[in-house]
Amino acid sequence: MRKFFVAIALVLVPVATAVSQTAEPMEAVRQYIDSFNKGDVKGMTAACANPVSILDGMAPHSWQGPSSCEDWYKDVLAEGEREGASGYAVTLGKPRHLNVNGDAAYVVLPATMTFKHNGKLVTQTGATWTVALRKFESSWRITSWAWSKGGH
Repeated sequence: MRKFFVAIALVLVPVATAVSQTAEPMEAVRQYIDSFNKGDVKGMTAACANPVSILDGMAPHSWQGPSSCEDWYKDVLAEGEREGASGYAVTLGKPRHLNVNGDAAYVVLPATMTFKHNGKLVTQTGATWTVALRKFESSWRITSWAWSKGGH
């Protein structure tokens, strides 16, 4: 009987390790999106490495350096004000691709964004959010991300 439990433990330990390795990068991804949805720039920044690189459809399209998260969000708010948009919220789907290799991770997720445009609720579907992460000491941080806009 004891051999049976040892055999089961030997089978389950690698499975548990694989699950935690993929779950940990997703925790940083979820922290970033949850913070974005709350308008919490400090929470977004805490999920990012320093420096971080951002590629987005909004001009100037590329943000790089230690203040990229703050600069990108500031530009989001400024463009929203110019365009009459506010109340941004992102919902992520199940990862299409999730690869963890040591201290590096790559995640591709379907995403939906909702926001108000001149008071009218708009839903942007079919977007893709691609995220690269790195593990620093005991925590995962986003090193770069790119947003590809879907349809409306």
